[in-house]
Amino acid sequence: MKKYAYIGCLGFIAVITTEFGVIGILPQIAEHYHISIDKAGYLLSAFALVIALTGPFMTLFTSGIDRKKIMMAAIFMFLVTGIVSSFSPPFWLLMLVRVLPAFLQPVYIATALSVAVSDADDRSKNSLMSIVFNGVAIAMVTTVPFATWLAGLGSWKYSFVVQTAVSLIALISIYVLLPSMPVKQKKSYGNQVRILKQPPFILSTLTNFFMITAWFSTYSYFADYLNKAKGMDTSMISYMLFLFGIIGILANWIAGRMLNKNVAGTTAFFLSGTILIPVLLYFSDGNLWATITVIGIWGFLYSPSFLNASTYMISSAPDSLEFANSLATSFGNLGVTLGTTIGGWVIITKGVVYTPWVGLIFGLLALLMMILKMIFEKRVQRLSAC
Repeated sequence: MKKYAYIGCLGFIAVITTEFGVIGILPQIAEHYHISIDKAGYLLSAFALVIALTGPFMTLFTSGIDRKKIMMAAIFMFLVTGIVSSFSPPFWLLMLVRVLPAFLQPVYIATALSVAVSDADDRSKNSLMSIVFNGVAIAMVTTVPFATWLAGLGSWKYSFVVQTAVSLIALISIYVLLPSMPVKQKKSYGNQVRILKQPPFILSTLTNFFMITAWFSTYSYFADYLNKAKGMDTSMISYMLFLFGIIGILANWIAGRMLNKNVAGTTAFFLSGTILIPVLLYFSDGNLWATITVIGIWGFLYSPSFLNASTYMISSAPDSLEFANSLATSFGNLGVTLGTTIGGWVIITKGVVYTPWVGLIFGLLALLMMILKMIFEKRVQRLSAC
């Protein structure tokens, strides 16, 4: 039902605004707390690491609870985070309130996707999922650049005020518009974790992990890269985030339709950006319009990454939708953690200009996992035919 998909999308906007809203203000946070940019990056990587380590367990643990209550509890935690963070607390407290909602983030995403496709036929499921995942692109085009723009005008604390407002709107919308949705039949843990023994699912999980690592080794430091490598100021960077996101909305819509026809082909097509973008960024050099064009292409190929990764993993485990989604979220955020950590290390040791090349390496690893999965599945088909 599209209504449920749009509600899930609104909550996703709040989730993404909180998780990635710090990307545009990391330099300001580093300056305020007198820390290096890689340490400021812990605000992103620690958030992602908690998701990676706890996501599947939290999803299994909450799988029997009313879905509306779970979604409200998750968004409420994001609301609390925004309120506390907007008062610029000590860095240790800022870190603490950043990681608390991370425990429920994968639960929210898995539940929202499950609710969106609960009454859908197989032909429309990917399109409904793309509506939910459009929350990523919408946040990138509205709340994230707006928060960065406000931070450029005044204080980085304004970014968290925006996050608070979006979370409050999402919480009220879920409470008013989403009916109570108790779980009628809870699946056994054994049936859900069985997918962990299936080689195609393992390879699709590794594809997800390497793909997100590739993208976030550079994207986590989007503001720092555009500032130091391309000479853009905070205001210009906010416009680039806007461009990135507006193109991303279109990309998610297109990806949703493409996934309905060919999951593997669509994933490979958008994954190719991890190889293409570093080359284009290198050749754009100091040319402003060339750089803007590359950022547009970057936004198009990057934005559906979470949708592609989740759909690619679910296609290997169609009978364990919520658990597979939580694993996709967890390994995706593990990729965010690794990408952010390695990207920060490269910035400190080599310089921010080298971060896109890290993405190229991990992009090649992701494509290799896809090839191995394809080879394995063809071998199984040949053995079955004998």
